Amino acid sequence: MLKRTLSLVAGFALSVSALASHAAEILRVSAIPDEAPTELLRKFKPLGEYLEQQLGMKVQFVPVADYPAVVEALASDRLDMAWLGGFTFVQVQQRTGNAVPLVQREQDAQFTSKFITARDDVKSLSDLKGKTFAFGSISSTSGSLMPRYFMLKDGIKPESFFSRIGYSGAHDATAAWVQAGKVDAGVLNASVWDKLVATGKVDTTKVKVFATTPTYFDYNWTVRGTLDPALAQKIKQAFLALDPAKPEQKAILDLQAASRFIDTKPENYTGIEEAARAADLLK
Repeated sequence: MLKRTLSLVAGFALSVSALASHAAEILRVSAIPDEAPTELLRKFKPLGEYLEQQLGMKVQFVPVADYPAVVEALASDRLDMAWLGGFTFVQVQQRTGNAVPLVQREQDAQFTSKFITARDDVKSLSDLKGKTFAFGSISSTSGSLMPRYFMLKDGIKPESFFSRIGYSGAHDATAAWVQAGKVDAGVLNASVWDKLVATGKVDTTKVKVFATTPTYFDYNWTVRGTLDPALAQKIKQAFLALDPAKPEQKAILDLQAASRFIDTKPENYTGIEEAARAADLLK
């Protein structure tokens, strides 16, 4: 009986070990849902295939419902890596204290948000007093936090300045709301605006940019703090190695709206944290 019990225990230990080994062979990746789910998957597919080749392991994209879900999943080790905005990185870092931002796109060191409208009588933010306005997700750096922060610095408190505020949930949705006349104006990240214009998904004869924010640090690829440091370094090098001179890699960079990826560090996002505290979005 004792031998049988020991045999069962040993078998169970091996089973657990095998499961752990299997889990370790899959890199679970997600992204803040700042665009439609189908678009996020389209953008990630070739990048995921590239990472599989570089890392020698399976890379699985895990869709999430909203911004808080990405923060929670990364903080609880249910994700290994995620594409975060500056604010969601700060939220993860506040929860864990050890999240590691690996890389950002070159433009993320000087990112901006665009204020848009379909109204001819709106030339500046002051023309929007008493009108309706849309942010993206409340947790979005470029679609909510930083535009709000800059408005507050200019003496505009959105809740009392606008007649009504809506949260569209995503940058492309904000553009659609403005174009459809659901709101008088809105704000979205510059990269998505440029893509919507380039692909003809926004009618620039109807919708125009009337203001641009000052620059700030934004998006990055972050890994959970408990990820094997050697694997984290290997992932970083894979991103840094993406070469726009190679057609197949340029296609990956183009889908990420990146000229190239560069190194980043937690200190780059202290300004985002200060803005979040000033806007009472962090305790």
